[in-house]
Amino acid sequence: MNNSYQNTTHHPTVEVPNYQILEAIYLGVRTLVYRAIRTRDRLPVVIKLLKTEYPSFSELVQFRNQYTIAKNIHQPGIIQTYSLEPYRNGYALIMEDFGGVSLKEWALKEENALSLREFLVLAIALCNTLNILYQERIIHKDIKPNNILINPETKQIKLIDFSIASLLPRETQALVNPKVLEGTLAYISPEQTGRMNRGIDYRTDFYSLGVTFYELLTGKLPFESNDPMELVHCHIAKTAPSVHEINPKIPSVISEIVNKLMAKNAVKSSHEVQSQNGLKVQPTSQIQLIPEKVIRFFIFTIVGLG
Repeated sequence: MNNSYQNTTHHPTVEVPNYQILEAIYLGVRTLVYRAIRTRDRLPVVIKLLKTEYPSFSELVQFRNQYTIAKNIHQPGIIQTYSLEPYRNGYALIMEDFGGVSLKEWALKEENALSLREFLVLAIALCNTLNILYQERIIHKDIKPNNILINPETKQIKLIDFSIASLLPRETQALVNPKVLEGTLAYISPEQTGRMNRGIDYRTDFYSLGVTFYELLTGKLPFESNDPMELVHCHIAKTAPSVHEINPKIPSVISEIVNKLMAKNAVKSSHEVQSQNGLKVQPTSQIQLIPEKVIRFFIFTIVGLG
């Protein structure tokens, strides 16, 4: 899915009852996203709409799913959903507006290149967010920079787009055409391809998190191909060059973390590792010098290195 918030020069072209549309911030193939003000209390919001005038049943179910899954999660690392309202032949999803932009688009700008300290703060925050999801027994299934928002001023990040998320217990994945797989092909886990002899669980999000970290640290994806079948094969069987081989500025220990996240076999959940080591990472609200013990906490949290 590709429903992240990105800047656009397009002007508002829709009207949503009880809301004043301010600007279009994402105009995609399937969805439209607008900044708006709720007229009754002047609350800044983001409104997400289906683009097609006559959405299919599956599109409606998927759109409604992101509200159903996220509506009861009130955590700082996850975008808050206020309501799901009828709109024409579909729905309008009303969400908080914290001034976020797509991490993918933000990181592409040269002036926004992440320092190692900034990356670690972001990575720790994302790990804490995934912990929250697992406590709620939720698998996101589409972790990627386009589904992470960052406030350019505060550097606060939030996870968005729960349209294909699901609840545990573990689900199985049938063999399907790679052109219609759930998730985004460049980031999907081996389990999501339907070609592994195991179901989908928390490991799916860890793998995609590893691909996300890889891209943020190197500026490129671990596997690139225009052939969907080739990408599927890469996720199942190939090993990407290590991060520090592409970006020598990255310490090998960070590179090893990414390698373990992207391992084809199972990795430990952060909850399991924390339980075993008696550790808990506390989220940080600002970019600052990160002491060695916090980096060790981060390492323990993800893969249990020590």
